Amino acid sequence: MTLQERLDSYLDSNDLEAVWFARPNSFAWITGGGDNVVDRSGDVGVAAAGYDGDGITVVTDNIEAGRLRDEELAGDVSIETFQWYDQSLGEALTAFSPEPAAADFDVTGMDSVDASTLRQPLTEGQVATYQKLSRDVADAIEAVARDASSPDTELEVTAELRRELEAQDIAVPVALVGSGDRAQSYRHYTSTDAELGDYALLSVTAERDGLFTSCSRTVTFDPPEWLEERTHDAMRVEATALAATRAVGRDGGTAGDVFEAIQDAYATLGWEGEWKNHHQGGAAGFAGREWIATPDNDAPVELPMAYAWNPTVQGAKSEDLHLVTAEAVEPMSVTGDWPTTEVSAVGYDLEIERHLPLEL
Repeated sequence: MTLQERLDSYLDSNDLEAVWFARPNSFAWITGGGDNVVDRSGDVGVAAAGYDGDGITVVTDNIEAGRLRDEELAGDVSIETFQWYDQSLGEALTAFSPEPAAADFDVTGMDSVDASTLRQPLTEGQVATYQKLSRDVADAIEAVARDASSPDTELEVTAELRRELEAQDIAVPVALVGSGDRAQSYRHYTSTDAELGDYALLSVTAERDGLFTSCSRTVTFDPPEWLEERTHDAMRVEATALAATRAVGRDGGTAGDVFEAIQDAYATLGWEGEWKNHHQGGAAGFAGREWIATPDNDAPVELPMAYAWNPTVQGAKSEDLHLVTAEAVEPMSVTGDWPTTEVSAVGYDLEIERHLPLEL
């Protein structure tokens, strides 16, 4: 189903005349990659893009209209402009929009729309854009990881990681660099001035054109003996999650069904209950996670769709973005220049290459 067909179906099934998106990821989704962000600390951008059954209209103030037209929007998108000092974005929408309507932010008199369900599954064009982004993100994290050294601090490496990504017009909502000591203590190793020590974990969630890629890499200098085994076990849990995603998606199952396979994999590998220490990931796309799997999550597993599973085992982690279809599991955040090993899923017929720790 195309984007327009999804929007038409949404309007018809909800008896609406228009639907509006001002949150940056959904604005990018409906405009094909347009960016409505000026202040990244906010949840709502400087423009809203709407669909009324005929085409896309963007509503924004007079400060932003020219730049959005010149740099962010396709030629067939119409723009309605209001004076920045006269109205808020929400007030402008109520003036321009046909009624009844829905919006993905708080607008008086409009219903609320859950854009995540509309954004799934991915279209063919979105997949192509996603593949380029994911390769660029993998290139950046691997380049920074290779240049790291034991005396470097987490903050220094994080700064390099952000620089590499932002130089390619890639926003970095999450950049984590964990030293060997801190990665064993915390699953979200927000960067500090600690030196890397004997090994380091680098993790990012990065965005361009509204799409989000997550991946992690491990580099070692004088690694603990247990790191290889724990990393291998995390890889096998990730492989299991991917295999279960494909199987559950084909059968019309839910995120909770995949999570059950993840729990079983941890237990089989001798890490029963380890899943309680960190979320395991889920569907990705126009959000870092469109949903995160939990035991009771009944979100449908859509195919074709991107999935970022991120299992951890006491100081070790395995994480990459994969495209999962009914026929295949395709790694996306890969370069081919990092050491890998083939691992097998637990309880499923799937073998897949995963990224090893790189010894420096």
